[in-house]
Amino acid sequence: MEQAIIEAAKYVGAGLCMGIGAIGPAIGEGNVGGHAMDAMARQPEMAGSLVTRMLLAMAVSESTGLYSLLIAFIILFV
Repeated sequence: MEQAIIEAAKYVGAGLCMGIGAIGPAIGEGNVGGHAMDAMARQPEMAGSLVTRMLLAMAVSESTGLYSLLIAFIILFV
């Protein structure tokens, strides 16, 4: 009985970790993408440079989501 409660708590904790941990990267990537589109609309000749910087910024903001995935796996399997 006690082991089942611990297993359920692990699943709930990992789910909350990923649920809350995915909100920040989603908002950040949407913000980066939106501002990059605005910049490309204003200066279309800079589109190549903007896309490169946009992808780099999205990768950096996605790293927090990957950290929350790592923590969720640690909660589940350790």
